[in-house]
Amino acid sequence: MFCLVALVRASITDPGRLPENPKIPHGEREFWELCNKCNLMRPKRSHHCSRCGHCVRRMDHHCPWINNCVGEDNHWLFLQLCFYTELLTCYALMFSFCHYYYFLPLKKRNLDLFVVRHELAIMRLAAFMGITMLVGITGLFYTQLIGIITDTTSIEKMSNCCEEISRPRKPWQQTFSEVFGTRWKILWFIPFRRRQPLRVPYHFANHV
Repeated sequence: MFCLVALVRASITDPGRLPENPKIPHGEREFWELCNKCNLMRPKRSHHCSRCGHCVRRMDHHCPWINNCVGEDNHWLFLQLCFYTELLTCYALMFSFCHYYYFLPLKKRNLDLFVVRHELAIMRLAAFMGITMLVGITGLFYTQLIGIITDTTSIEKMSNCCEEISRPRKPWQQTFSEVFGTRWKILWFIPFRRRQPLRVPYHFANHV
């Protein structure tokens, strides 16, 4: 249930699209820049998504699995989706192996039955798909965690143009709190709540 809720909410939640005429605080004008694709002002750590056609605050990447950008406002839901998908895959694999070794009828008179032979094939296929899914989602989840700890998005890692941002300058608790919108660690695992963004300026990472 948590996995499905995280999937739906990550897909439909606004990732942090910038309006056409954003209100720029007077003291932060020097930390905004002009997008060379849509000709609109945006915070410096924003990125223009070519698929969606607009700029997204602190955009990490455009995810085809949720058909949405992963940005400042739904990054926490994407992390929960990765986490609960990994748990769900482990849960399914555990029961597949238990069914194979303990609950499958292995009497000689059942070995030649049509149902048993095909059930074994389906279980083996499911186990192979589950292991593949587990390896893939573990790698994705690991890269996302490293990005949050180092306060770096996937786009910044690939572009190698934000060396100042890529250096870890804040404690990991603070970077996670900014992503999840709360300092209560137990709430980091709850996809049903509303995210309340912490009031941290966009240029905060450059002045710690």
